[in-house]
Amino acid sequence: MGYIDNNLMNGEQIVYRAKLHWIVFAGPIILFLIASMYLIGGKSLLPISSLLFLISIIWAISAFISFKTSEFGVTNKRILIKVGLIRRSSLETLLTKIEGIQVDQGIMGRMLNYGTILIKGTGGTNNPFHKIEAPLEFRKKVQEQIAINK
Repeated sequence: MGYIDNNLMNGEQIVYRAKLHWIVFAGPIILFLIASMYLIGGKSLLPISSLLFLISIIWAISAFISFKTSEFGVTNKRILIKVGLIRRSSLETLLTKIEGIQVDQGIMGRMLNYGTILIKGTGGTNNPFHKIEAPLEFRKKVQEQIAINK
């Protein structure tokens, strides 16, 4: 059971779950490929190649932990979001306290269906969450639940 399942209130049901997009692995993969090119370059580039391999592996492990430990959920009463394992950041906002949800997607985000969601709550709170898979669907589910609960 995850964070969302463990923090449901009485009568609360999960309507939609989202996760981080696989694009979080793009940086480590690109760095790994660059390290591979240095390795092909010859023995004189071996120290640079080794360093880049090490950095790409550490970066990939960090991305994997973020990917597996991030949870995004919409229930019939609120939004629940948890990011991180050791350094945890969480957001739990009642649907009645949400003023708006902004979605930012660049060209690659539009092509690969990922983006940043910015949840604007009453009192001026702005909480951005980056590289979310299907951010428009997440926003749609939140808006549907707000309309149902009015």
